[in-house]
Amino acid sequence: MSPKISKATMQRYPVYLKALRKLKSLGVDRIMSKELANYIDIQPTTIRRDFSLIGHLGKQGYGYSVDELIEIFSNKLGINFDEKIILVGAGNLGKALLKYNNWDNVIGEIVCAFDKKPECVGEISVPLYDIKDLKEKMPEGCRIAIVCISSDVQNTIDSLAESGIISIVDLTHEHFVVPKGVHVRCVDIVSTIIELVFETNKF
Repeated sequence: MSPKISKATMQRYPVYLKALRKLKSLGVDRIMSKELANYIDIQPTTIRRDFSLIGHLGKQGYGYSVDELIEIFSNKLGINFDEKIILVGAGNLGKALLKYNNWDNVIGEIVCAFDKKPECVGEISVPLYDIKDLKEKMPEGCRIAIVCISSDVQNTIDSLAESGIISIVDLTHEHFVVPKGVHVRCVDIVSTIIELVFETNKF
């Protein structure tokens, strides 16, 4: 029976994968837990324990294969390096996200954007379509949408679900409902700042 992996450990797996992808792009083939610890600021003992939960991945004095770790963590997280992502809302926030496109070589990239007033957006780095053409212009195989709009949110979410989107990154700060099987992760910057202020004031 495989050991149960805690939520805290699972939250570290994407951190490991991101670092390993970056290290590979820098030409690193093998890495010791101490070296990885210095790179991502996680204790070597924690890294070794996390890695041991998914198999005997390294050899003492020899380190870990970066390629092997990338494959294992990608499979564990269900991450496709070529994941197609769409952006809904190409205003200031959407444009800022596009500047970060390719996500440090971890999950794929934003392949196109949709906006209710594409004629007002100006030049961006990906193809831009009118939100009215969402179903027609939806990239084949696309499953993830980043949504940063402030109006007509529920109708847009409904259209996304009908077009095959099953995972939504929500930056709308609006309440909406989704069909069963559609996953939503809210990114609430204000709440995060409040939490940090609280933590800061404890000292």
